[in-house]
Amino acid sequence: MLDQPITSKMLAEKDGAIGRIIFNNPARHNAVSLEMWQAVAQIMEDFEADDAIRVIVLSGAGGKAFVSGADISEFKEKRANEEAAAAYAKISESARVKLQETLKPTIAMIRGYCIGGGLATAISCDIRIAAEGSRFGIPAAKLGLGYAYDGIKKLIDLVGPAYAREIFYTARQFSAEEAFGMGLINRLVPDGELESYVQNYCDLIAANAPLTIRAAKQIAREALKDESKRDMALCKRVVDECFASEDYTEGRTAFMEKRRPVFKGR
Repeated sequence: MLDQPITSKMLAEKDGAIGRIIFNNPARHNAVSLEMWQAVAQIMEDFEADDAIRVIVLSGAGGKAFVSGADISEFKEKRANEEAAAAYAKISESARVKLQETLKPTIAMIRGYCIGGGLATAISCDIRIAAEGSRFGIPAAKLGLGYAYDGIKKLIDLVGPAYAREIFYTARQFSAEEAFGMGLINRLVPDGELESYVQNYCDLIAANAPLTIRAAKQIAREALKDESKRDMALCKRVVDECFASEDYTEGRTAFMEKRRPVFKGR
């Protein structure tokens, strides 16, 4: 059972095979405080340890924002100088790394503002599904703050260098249609269909073989590395594990018997 997160501004829910992480600060358009980042890491550790959870969905409360960025009201106290900013970045980045490094599929369900740290959080997820009317941007250049290599590299990997430069140079907000066109989001759906669309995706993913999905995620991660740093032995091992699994036997048998397979993740 999940312990209560360290702040009420982060909610965690388990719904069958779905783990939900909800940014719950609607009064500030779900701006994320340091405590909220710490809670994200706490929730992720619990979801990671629960074999019943096969897909993780991130969303924002209130209907107006996914995450509007970092809580700037904290900057004077907690990011006032280089040392404090580094300590803050370490905690916030640690939470995003947990999102990115989990071997379970992650979906950012986006409605409304997805700005700054919110966009960085969405990019840390495997899939981004957004409602029409959502807004995207990285306003770092309007605040004078530096953006670390890892964050820029992830954006370039997703949309390419030309769009990444445009996003950073202009610091403006982009429409959901623009975001979809540049590949920033995977799917763009009518506002009233967002929850049902994401639920359907979760059901599709949860019904599939967990070992196959995990292997695909690991290999995709290696493929994005420089060739000299790729762990090809890992890539072969995770594929071999799929073929040696009970789930592979179940998948073949179910196909021959013309029924839906029931995968157990082993």
